[in-house]
Amino acid sequence: MKTLYRILSIAIVIMMVVPAYSQKKVKNKDFKTKLKYAKKEAKDLEKDGWFVAPGNLPLEKQLEKTYQKSLEEDENGFPAYLVASGNSLAGTQSAAKLQATELAKLEIANQLSSQIAATIDNQIANNQINSEEAATLQKTVAVAKNVVAQKMGRVIGLVEMYRKNEKTKNVECAVRIAYSQALARDMALQAMKESLQDEANIAADKLDKLLDF
Repeated sequence: MKTLYRILSIAIVIMMVVPAYSQKKVKNKDFKTKLKYAKKEAKDLEKDGWFVAPGNLPLEKQLEKTYQKSLEEDENGFPAYLVASGNSLAGTQSAAKLQATELAKLEIANQLSSQIAATIDNQIANNQINSEEAATLQKTVAVAKNVVAQKMGRVIGLVEMYRKNEKTKNVECAVRIAYSQALARDMALQAMKESLQDEANIAADKLDKLLDF
């Protein structure tokens, strides 16, 4: 298991290159290009019957906000936010929005777990650990994914739009949300620590030293 902890420690160091509370910035050139896309995309969506709820920003402005968040970087040039979308059909706007948001949260958890899994895979290949250790590491990724999806809490709403299904009279909702990549990462790594502690049956303080937190 020592090799297992060493591999995860290296993966964690790589993931922690992004500071949890770093200053965020946007590439102005890229953002100006995206603004043109936002205007066209808004027109196309409105032609397809999509509309925003009263009191919300116009669809074009919501899309601009989405592009801004997707382009924001921390001081090291890494993406500052995970951005995802969700779509759902329900009898009311509120029910459709709730379901769509939960699907978007799950997508963010999927994105994060894929990043961590890729980092671990690289370390597995480089260090040639055995299949049992690899399986244990992959199990912690699945645990982290579930924890992030369940405990994500408040997210940044970027897009919230609706359209009515004339046949079923139901309401379709599409949302796009953002969540701090640093916060999601920290949540995932904590879940992985706890999962490994259960597997190895060792004290938390010893595990902290092994993982070099």
